[in-house]
Amino acid sequence: MDLKLIKRCLNEREAAKYIGMSPSFLRKDRAEGKIGNRAPGPKFLRIGRTIRYLKEDLDKWLEEQYQE
Repeated sequence: MDLKLIKRCLNEREAAKYIGMSPSFLRKDRAEGKIGNRAPGPKFLRIGRTIRYLKEDLDKWLEEQYQE
């Protein structure tokens, strides 16, 4: 894998901390997807059995959650 891509990737625990949510929120979102009026979670990458989140996807998701 490209070293630049690896530096942009966060594991589940790091991603959860970055967005201020729990790892279980991310796990549940991946398993169940969008439920009712709940906003879907951030995009993720599956590399084999490993889950990674790109920082730019997390930033975009955070911006989408912002309500004025």
